[in-house]
Amino acid sequence: MANPKRRHSNTRSRLRRAHDHLAVKSSSQCAQCGAFVLPHRVCTACGYYKGKLVKTIKVKTKEKA
Repeated sequence: MANPKRRHSNTRSRLRRAHDHLAVKSSSQCAQCGAFVLPHRVCTACGYYKGKLVKTIKVKTKEKA
């Protein structure tokens, strides 16, 4: 197994790690309800995709005892 002969400098290590950051995911607003949604996915708040109802969303209600 290969081992380095000399130590890498801090600058060299940091330059390599400069691209390891996470990218921010893009999101857009739903045309029906205005919630933020990932592109090409059904809105989790209202169930619409491209202006058509695709999925019915169940709403939880709190009942007083």
